[in-house]
Amino acid sequence: MTDSTIGTTNEPGSSDSLKGFGAVHKAFRKRAGLTQEEYAPLVRYQPSTVASIEQGRRFPPRVFVERAEEVLDAFGALKGAYKHVGREKGLASWFRQWAELEEQAISLYTFESRLVPGLLQTEAYARVLFDERVPVLTDSQIEAQLAAREERQRLLTDRPDAAFSFVVEEYVIQRCTGGRDITRELICRILEITKARNVELQLLPMSLGAHAGLAGPIQLLETPENEWFGYCEGQRSGQFVADPKAISVLHMRYAKLRSQALSPGDSRSLLERMRGAL
Repeated sequence: MTDSTIGTTNEPGSSDSLKGFGAVHKAFRKRAGLTQEEYAPLVRYQPSTVASIEQGRRFPPRVFVERAEEVLDAFGALKGAYKHVGREKGLASWFRQWAELEEQAISLYTFESRLVPGLLQTEAYARVLFDERVPVLTDSQIEAQLAAREERQRLLTDRPDAAFSFVVEEYVIQRCTGGRDITRELICRILEITKARNVELQLLPMSLGAHAGLAGPIQLLETPENEWFGYCEGQRSGQFVADPKAISVLHMRYAKLRSQALSPGDSRSLLERMRGAL
């Protein structure tokens, strides 16, 4: 998921499997003679969440499915439908869904090999990225992107109980995107953010060579229900990952990356040396 797209998309597009799950769920709810308002407290979710799931606009959390099976006595039908939803390959329409999950996440892991993750960027650094976008963005589009990025960055201050882990290639900083002044400001921001106990940054040194993240960026998050989701992206497409086997692979790769990267303390020392050399 390209950080620059967050906040600019609307409701996620419905996939056939999401619509199918929603229709099956709705049928069992109506069979039980329950309205959405009557049903929602039984599964401990809001009526608006139930409505979004039944309309195929929201990915159903695993714990929701388990509670629904029990409340609706669905004979395993909902769990069966959920398996197909879990294998759905989401595209760009999932951007908004991921942003919604981020807002509730208790753990958020990010590996980047292309640019500084959006949550850590300064306005000046982000503006350079938007100025270089192809197709070219208008001034109003750039300002909207910057506003969306600033709003998203509130996650770091508004969620002191959430764990944020970043693994970033050293050369992403060494590239000096935007010049010395912008890079110095960027490093200062990263050093300030990572003072928080719940925010951790590790740099992958350029001397490392091959590593576990050569297949591309990785994003993982954990929901309050302790369910994990992932996101991987390409140039103009993205994949929302819910299948437990695929999540397991991403977890293994991220764990390996953390072991290959410098420790948080050594990463801070390296950043301080980079800043001093500018």
